[in-house]
Amino acid sequence: MPGIQCNGVELHVEQVGTGPRLLFCNGSGTTVASSRQMLGRLAQAFELLCFDYRGMGASAPISEPYAMADVAADLIALLDRIGWDRTAIAGWSFGGMVAQELAVSHPERVQRLVLLPTSPGGSIPSFRLDTLADLPTDARTSRMLQLMDRRWTPQWLADHPNDAALAAFCASDAPAQESDAQRLGRLYQLQARKGHNVLDRLEAITAPTWVANGRFDGIAPLANGEAIVERVPQASLHAYDGGHAFFLQDPMAWDEMVSFLRTGAEPTAMAR
Repeated sequence: MPGIQCNGVELHVEQVGTGPRLLFCNGSGTTVASSRQMLGRLAQAFELLCFDYRGMGASAPISEPYAMADVAADLIALLDRIGWDRTAIAGWSFGGMVAQELAVSHPERVQRLVLLPTSPGGSIPSFRLDTLADLPTDARTSRMLQLMDRRWTPQWLADHPNDAALAAFCASDAPAQESDAQRLGRLYQLQARKGHNVLDRLEAITAPTWVANGRFDGIAPLANGEAIVERVPQASLHAYDGGHAFFLQDPMAWDEMVSFLRTGAEPTAMAR
């Protein structure tokens, strides 16, 4: 699919798979290309709409900063262009922030909502990734891996080959070199992330909401999910063995997430 003009910016968009509709909002610094394997799994269960954020990946470069509300407006414009009046939405990390902004601003467009380790902002922030922005690529990647899963010491990874493979994949996702446009897009995204705050508006979300966290996440800890569930009327909290990408670590997590998105079933909801 060629680039689509949405809210004054050109976004790279892909629409794949069959089944119930799902809009997936990716994490900080990630793109459709870098998430191809995970998105392919989702496309086996859904008609999946995925995209690169403004200034990221194959979307058009940008020259001005933006706020999270602008990203939500981009996605409303995208849904209008595609012809989706309502859809399930899943957001991971930065994508969870975008999904929350969209859901509080346009609750009528959200059928079901999945929030993977993320933050409502305000007094409940995630780790400030912008504090790592000026580190050399190798140092930034190393620090990110330490935050992804607090257990990921060299000894842990040596003893857990599946986690070692995931860590290696995450490390390989970082570009060896950035163009000026790529760096600007990354920095503007971090700036928008820094300004995110829906904490006092979460009660506006009307969709059934499945909030999940990894127990060893150094970026968006379980307390973030607890704060969201306390404020969203129809929300449940789920904790899994893993870190920031627990849904690729805990075998139960993926199936339970997909089941909720497809049917609303919640087999392991924690007490609110």
